[in-house]
Amino acid sequence: MKIHHLNCGTMCPVCKRLINGNGGFFERANMVSHCLLVESQQGLILVDTGVGTVDVREPQRRLGAGFVVMTAPLLNMSETALEQIKGRGFKPSDVKHIVPTHLDLDHAGGLSDFPEAAVHVFEAEHRHAINPSLRDSLRFRKAQFEHGPRWTIHSETVEAWYGFQAIRPIEGVDLLMVPLIGHTRGHVGVAVKQGRKWLLHCGDAYFHRSEVTLKHAEPMPAGLAFFEKLVQTLPAERKATQVRLRELVKKNGNEVELFCAHDPVEFERYC
Repeated sequence: MKIHHLNCGTMCPVCKRLINGNGGFFERANMVSHCLLVESQQGLILVDTGVGTVDVREPQRRLGAGFVVMTAPLLNMSETALEQIKGRGFKPSDVKHIVPTHLDLDHAGGLSDFPEAAVHVFEAEHRHAINPSLRDSLRFRKAQFEHGPRWTIHSETVEAWYGFQAIRPIEGVDLLMVPLIGHTRGHVGVAVKQGRKWLLHCGDAYFHRSEVTLKHAEPMPAGLAFFEKLVQTLPAERKATQVRLRELVKKNGNEVELFCAHDPVEFERYC
């Protein structure tokens, strides 16, 4: 399988020093929306979709005024998964499957650009995203689901993977959904086999590379740490998930490579 790394939504919140760990307090930070485009025998597969074309056109309705003010997304049409896929010579209909790490608004906005694709989600995530509480309605935007996604809901883990339980959502493809609960109730990592190595897209299971590395020379910026706690759903589970990810790196770092959704340094590793 060939894997493309896409940034499907740059965000530029204020106070770069507190978000990126460098720069000035009044500089704009840089956060990416790291998505994957996988070429497989079952068609194209998207892992996360980032900001979609309708989000760019209607940010207040689709993303919400609070998100737009807080994160200052660029809202550049050229960054959408749809435009990047067309730029690589594919048609939107070539995307047969989408595997979101979770359904937060900055991860699921592009679902509506691929209405015919099967959308694979963990049952707990689907349940809470479709019928959110008042508080969760800020992160799960009904406007992003109004096109009627072709949900494929998975409720049971049936496969072992490096000490984790996993789901193989697409038959015949070395791609696994690995529950990494905490940020949301049904959050998953998505593991994709590339050659002899696995890439694990951890979504928002962590926000900064220092949280899973074995070398802590680079501390997590204070503002990013605060935001991570602000948006967590299950604090104890989130912390336990990060412990397990660090253990995965320690024991199997030569076989599994981790990255999260918003760390620009990790994204640049694949550019």
